[in-house]
Amino acid sequence: MDDREAAAAQPAAAQTPPAAESAPESVDTAETSPDSQSPDPQSPDPQNTVGTRKRRSFLRELPFLIGTALVLALLLKVFVVQTFYIPSSSMEDTLHIDDRVLVNKVVYHLRDIKRGEVVVFNGADSFDESQRTTKPRGVVTAAFAGIARLFDAGSSERDYIKRVIGLPGDRVKCCDESGRITVNGVALDEGAYLYPGDRPSLETFNIVVPEGRLWVMGDHRTVSQDSRSHLGEPGGGTVPIDKVIGRAFVVVWPFGHWQSLPIPDTFKQPAIDANAGRG
Repeated sequence: MDDREAAAAQPAAAQTPPAAESAPESVDTAETSPDSQSPDPQSPDPQNTVGTRKRRSFLRELPFLIGTALVLALLLKVFVVQTFYIPSSSMEDTLHIDDRVLVNKVVYHLRDIKRGEVVVFNGADSFDESQRTTKPRGVVTAAFAGIARLFDAGSSERDYIKRVIGLPGDRVKCCDESGRITVNGVALDEGAYLYPGDRPSLETFNIVVPEGRLWVMGDHRTVSQDSRSHLGEPGGGTVPIDKVIGRAFVVVWPFGHWQSLPIPDTFKQPAIDANAGRG
């Protein structure tokens, strides 16, 4: 072989590396592949990170949720239903001191007041200030009062709760030969709600309820300061309908006193309406 053939052969051999020399490179590549690495114990768990973010998001939203709930509760109280506490014994045995009643504030925007319903009203311009309600007593009642003040939207200490006996144009009289109150000449059987042992009234009266007003009485007649006690005041003891806040329809507290407050059957006598307005 001459020198020119030897020079040509050497470069050809150098360009083709042996198969054994390429193997380590393949092994090294496999060892450094990300998929083959073991988990780092120091790295955070993705699931825990997501859970932490959700908790932080909830905590940031919590004040907004609480604020929204308070606003809804306030709107509910102002326009729909409100809780009132009973400050005196004037409605016993139907309602007891410190009972809580729910008052529907919408119903009389949809229909007229009916005889026999228990209503809450503001006594301004009809009942004098001597009948201001007393403050609730005890820890539980004080707590309820505090919550009520938190959502107060204009209620005052001159709110009263009584039963409607006479509507505008009704003649309400006490008493007939049997000692019963009559409405438009029809005697009321009040045994279902009067305080045990009470007479319908110890005072006599004979009044035609003026237009736009109501004649109201408590169920515990011997202690109730109601329309009978204000005959000499503006309106002759009657209450302006536009001062009525709403209808008390259920006792909600304490749980042992829970009951609805329906219209007694005696007010459903057809003759009462039939004789209305006849003087």
